[in-house]
Amino acid sequence: MAIPESFIQELLARTDIVEIVGRHVQLKKGGANFMGLCPFHGEKSPSFSVSPTKQFYHCFGCGAHGDAIRFLMEHTGVGFRDAVQDLAGQYGLQVPDDDPLSPEQKAQVAARRERQATLTDVLEKAGDAYRRLLRDSPRAVDYLKRRGVSGAIAKRFGLGYAPEGWRALASVFPDYADALLVESGLVIASDEGEDGKRYDRFRDRVMFPIRNVKGECIGFGGRVLGDEKPKYLNSPETPVFSKGRELYGLFEARTALRDQGYALVTEGYMDVVALAQLGFPNAVATLGTACTDDHVHKLFRFTDSVVFSFDGDAAGRRAARKALEAALPHATDVRSVKFLFLPEKHDPDSFIRENGEEGFARAVAQAVPLSRFLLEAAREGCELGSAEGRARMASQARPLWQALPEGALRQQLLAEIAQAAHLEPAGLQALWAGQTPPPSPAASRDEHEPPDFHGESMPPAWGDGTPSQPRWSSQRRGKRPFPPAPPRPAGPRPKPASRADHAARLMLERLGAWEHLSGEEHALLCGLPPPHGPLFAWLESCLHEYGPLEWPQLRADMAGQAFEDMAVRLMAGPAGTATDAEWDAELRDLLDRMLIEHLKTQETEAIAAAGRDPQALARYRELLTRRLALEKKQRAGS
Repeated sequence: MAIPESFIQELLARTDIVEIVGRHVQLKKGGANFMGLCPFHGEKSPSFSVSPTKQFYHCFGCGAHGDAIRFLMEHTGVGFRDAVQDLAGQYGLQVPDDDPLSPEQKAQVAARRERQATLTDVLEKAGDAYRRLLRDSPRAVDYLKRRGVSGAIAKRFGLGYAPEGWRALASVFPDYADALLVESGLVIASDEGEDGKRYDRFRDRVMFPIRNVKGECIGFGGRVLGDEKPKYLNSPETPVFSKGRELYGLFEARTALRDQGYALVTEGYMDVVALAQLGFPNAVATLGTACTDDHVHKLFRFTDSVVFSFDGDAAGRRAARKALEAALPHATDVRSVKFLFLPEKHDPDSFIRENGEEGFARAVAQAVPLSRFLLEAAREGCELGSAEGRARMASQARPLWQALPEGALRQQLLAEIAQAAHLEPAGLQALWAGQTPPPSPAASRDEHEPPDFHGESMPPAWGDGTPSQPRWSSQRRGKRPFPPAPPRPAGPRPKPASRADHAARLMLERLGAWEHLSGEEHALLCGLPPPHGPLFAWLESCLHEYGPLEWPQLRADMAGQAFEDMAVRLMAGPAGTATDAEWDAELRDLLDRMLIEHLKTQETEAIAAAGRDPQALARYRELLTRRLALEKKQRAGS
């Protein structure tokens, strides 16, 4: 969906760039222009100029320049469409769309956005209440003091406290039965009993508000004051909060990322707060989940260098491996990704308090480059003194290497892997080419297009269900919309060649059904190997952003995606004639069969791990019980 160029020009004509920039940068009149300290790099003498006549900004220090739209994109980290929407809203303009959505679909999108705005208002009100309650709780204040948190840093991050009572928020919101309190994740509604019960999700916890890049509160993390379990509790997934896409502290760190030159990614709220207080305001944290493709993509909007910090134990190594897989598709020749492994029994919070700012800075300087960690991951469990071990190493290196984008780094790593495997680079590449499906979209996308304007694709071999953004959700200004979809070929649709094909065809026919699937089914479909997994992830993102689009709109907007040919092939021919009930039954039967096969694979893995993992047999029994129940259900329905 392209925004008409005529509207962009009208919007910029109405915009006062001095007013827009002045909300974020302190400006002073200097001749015909206004001057200030550049928000995009650290400086002591003003070199950032804003011209009211040209409606343009320029930094003579770092070269940053552009119009009001570009400033909002660069300073707040939003995409082009969001920046235009924000700016248009400030001037009371409605953004027109040359898009294929029907009036009903546009109404659905508008309703969803209004609901999201309402939810953030509810969460902001709760955050204000938690901050007031912190001042009235000596226990919570004492806990933060013992953890070394200053009042200034607590204010900067908006820390608060949720008291012990079951319904403390009833004194904050006039209508405690309001459905928005449940939808926002603040209140839990139980269906037990005749009337059910409602109670606060967060009780007797220090509260960490989670903000998006615009500074809006979208969720909370709560930490107990003692050793109770769970130690940390996060908001659930809501229409405004997805832990696979958001990073704690990113809003607070957005300027420091440019000043420091890199992002420091940790695993905990207290890590971010402690590091910010002790000299590293460029720290952010994942939200109780492994690092995802979306996390990395979002970070590279603000900086070209990322350092992941992990504990040095086995769990830290596993988390680092997930981060490696998420970072590989983004590791271009002009970006830097490193991995910092701290000593065992240390996290960033404890390490910097014991070793100081200089000690932590030395540790960061010694972080392992992505290239070295990739080779270490490929060598894991391999005896390179034998041909079998080297062959296994080459096999383990293949999906990691293929996830890298084209460039000098990719070619150098090919040579290093080949040397370790005692092969020639050309021979190794030819060997892989004969054993591998077509390259992943992440490895072949256009490196010359800025990441703000194109969505990123899923990693090719380690998909975890996180969606890539639709290509058309953030098109470059002035770019022509994709051409309309070509006419559908005549004749019946071909019979799907696999269950993955079958599921893809059903979802392409009726995208709205995705909302009725379980989280496990979402993860199962999005985790399929390319091209199916990236297709499902893309469809999920489309649905979340624009509602249940029909096949003609999906067809037009997937132009250029790696899964385009497969989708067109599956949708060739006239639509099916099944009733809604028949279609639903077909989808349910298919998903149950796919889940049964997935459970069988997990059972095999659990049995193989029984010798080293005491919990493996119990996990195997749980998987077996679940699979047998599904198979029984299948037999009963046949």
